[in-house]
Amino acid sequence: MAKKETKYIFVVGGVMSSVGKGIAASSIGKILQSRGYAIANLKADMYVNLDAGTIRPAEHGEVFVGEDGVEADQDLGNYERFTNQISTRENYVTTGQIYAEVIRRERNLEYEGEDVEVYPDIPKEIIRRIEVCQKKSEAEIMVIEYGGTVGEYQLLPFLEAARMMKSKKHADVFVVLISYLPTPALLGEQKSKPTQHAVTDLYSVGLNPDFVICRSERPATDDIKRTISNVCSLPIERIISAPDIYSIYDVPVNFEKENFGAILLKTMGLPTRKKDLADWTALAAKIKTINKEVKIGIVGKYFNFKSCKDTYISVIESINHASWGLNHKPNVIWLDSEKYEKDRSKLKELQDLDGIIVPGGFGKRGTEGMILAANYARENKIPYFGLCLGMQIMTISYARNVLGLSDANSTEMDSDTKNPVIATMADQVEKIKNKNYGATMRLGAYPCLLKDGSVAALAYGKKSISERHRHRYEVNNAYIEPLEKAGFVFSGSSPDGRLMEIAELSKNEHPFYLGTQFHPEFKSRPLTPHPLFYAFVKACISKKK
Repeated sequence: MAKKETKYIFVVGGVMSSVGKGIAASSIGKILQSRGYAIANLKADMYVNLDAGTIRPAEHGEVFVGEDGVEADQDLGNYERFTNQISTRENYVTTGQIYAEVIRRERNLEYEGEDVEVYPDIPKEIIRRIEVCQKKSEAEIMVIEYGGTVGEYQLLPFLEAARMMKSKKHADVFVVLISYLPTPALLGEQKSKPTQHAVTDLYSVGLNPDFVICRSERPATDDIKRTISNVCSLPIERIISAPDIYSIYDVPVNFEKENFGAILLKTMGLPTRKKDLADWTALAAKIKTINKEVKIGIVGKYFNFKSCKDTYISVIESINHASWGLNHKPNVIWLDSEKYEKDRSKLKELQDLDGIIVPGGFGKRGTEGMILAANYARENKIPYFGLCLGMQIMTISYARNVLGLSDANSTEMDSDTKNPVIATMADQVEKIKNKNYGATMRLGAYPCLLKDGSVAALAYGKKSISERHRHRYEVNNAYIEPLEKAGFVFSGSSPDGRLMEIAELSKNEHPFYLGTQFHPEFKSRPLTPHPLFYAFVKACISKKK
């Protein structure tokens, strides 16, 4: 029997960015997966950075960490949450990676003396990377999301890669255009002209859309669908409406209401093996019916640029998953830690919250306010959850306010502190000295052993776990003994006992006061909330009662 060829779906944007390409690509993967197909998602970003690790989260959104330590675009988090598949560096491509590899090969004479050119050598390398991902994942269908929009010059080599693939295996390559339909307030009707121009831009590089997903505030009208259908020479059934919805988890359900999955498989010449979105559909319906609220404050510092939701997207989704699992809807309050440094009396507003999260971050700015917030939460029995930096913050706070080490700090914040309860990891000292910052932190999944009877062990229900990391600093081992004698519990550590992974106070001391050196938010899923987020939100609800 002849081997069936892999199908490739390229998801590209038109008109404007940030209209949900990542969610659309995730949803396409989800509905194909629900119909019995092995899929893999890949994100291609246009920037020349080798990865997302050195980009400010307030500028570009969260840096998502894969199982193998890849620092990637936040869309890999969407892929994981929707398809429950693990992302690695094979699922993430940047212009910087492509050029770096082409130049490396040229220096090694791997082009056998030929001149190396942008066309065709850059698109060929892009194609090679897509095929590497397919082979590793053994995907029957690859869903490749291109960052940016058609018409941008940075995207041209990537569009050319899609065109070259389509020219060789025409029946196996498909293009999905995500385009925005504006509705001018004075007119009150949707306009398709921007989408028509996006289609023209695709035509200009030798591609035509096989599907057009119409993003808009309201469902696309039949007239708009007919217009776009005529312009693209596509059956009207391939013009898919994607209006604003209650939650991102509605998107696969809405796509199925448009019969997108069946039409997509029919277009690709593939049979439907099964159809099972039952659990997902039930969750999407449940979310809309929840009335009880839990109020959670995020005390951070990346609030002054783009959307906070992009900066902390995995944290927000983890709160959502746990809250929904406990039949509550979260009300997330954004609290800039710097205001507490200027006026400590404002800490009183924390008393109105059901719980507090101090998320990850880098640099000194705002950390003194976080330390004040952590101490207020401890003294006033407000559930506190510290993520990475948030664990370091609670450790510093405890050392200052319980051990009496008033100058306790992290060497990241004060390199001359006399009490460095948080210190630079041994393998990071030379890297920082030499300004070797990119992809050099402790990254990816590492094992952790839990203490019997601890809050963490009870939450996980097991003694050994694996979680993803992204940090350069750790608890200074010289301070472990005095901290523990004072009641601070290190309930999770590396198997060799050298690295402290989880810190907490016992249930007798506090309803929930726990921090992790790792990032549990990267492993939460809508149908399976992360155990620690679940335990935290449960404590928040108990405080509310």
